[in-house]
Amino acid sequence: MGWFWADRVVVKDGNDVKACGSVSGSACPVIHASPNSQASECPVMHAKDEENDLNPLNNMPLMISATKQHGQKLDLPTERTISSIPKGADADENWEYPSPQQMYNAMLKKGKIDPNTGEEIPEDAVESMVQVHNFLNEGCWQEVLEWERPHTEQTHVEPKLLKFTGKPGQLSPRARWYGILSKLFPKTFDGNPPFDRHDWIVLRADPMSADPENPGYSKVRYVIDFYGGADDEDGMPTFHLDVRPALDNVTNARDRFAHYYQELRQKYAQNDGHK
Repeated sequence: MGWFWADRVVVKDGNDVKACGSVSGSACPVIHASPNSQASECPVMHAKDEENDLNPLNNMPLMISATKQHGQKLDLPTERTISSIPKGADADENWEYPSPQQMYNAMLKKGKIDPNTGEEIPEDAVESMVQVHNFLNEGCWQEVLEWERPHTEQTHVEPKLLKFTGKPGQLSPRARWYGILSKLFPKTFDGNPPFDRHDWIVLRADPMSADPENPGYSKVRYVIDFYGGADDEDGMPTFHLDVRPALDNVTNARDRFAHYYQELRQKYAQNDGHK
């Protein structure tokens, strides 16, 4: 997950996201394994690599070549897609997704592709994987916007994404708690851990902010757990995005209470209406 580069139709039901278009069930963007397994990591390099200059905004190499690799059989697209997600406060532009060729090169560098055999990720799956990753990140941003709506309505200024970090090997407190509950109540809670985790730093308009680097904005950390679901009736992969502000401060705690209270209120109102 997190295939934004540092330079320049989601189908949803609640927090559930379904892949659409030409993406098949076999093109799931990650390997669903234990979160402590290297195989479960996103093929993009989240962790620090001393041999490369990393961008502090996304913890990835500043430059990944878009050149076709030696031994590569397919010609992968080199065009990049502009996301709908605004960049940091000083930039009047949106984050940009890497091209399929850049993703292939990144996965090759990460060791996810054997340059001699093309495995473990086939070349012809890369385009679909990029589509799914882009699509999931767009879904994450829509969830963030929903959380930020009360603040946006007050300031009339849309939030922006400052930076993010992938943490595929680090379970969030909620994911760990769900794992415990799945052992106590296996019929109610799914025991499968998230296949990936992101921490996103969002800039929220704040006239009272004293942040010298981002005047007029305050930083809000969001935690995002990515879960894989069963294929739908058409054989398409499904995903669940658990997006919420981190419990770093009283404001975030209050936002979470208000958000979940509203969800419960709407749920019970619908149930009463069906009686």
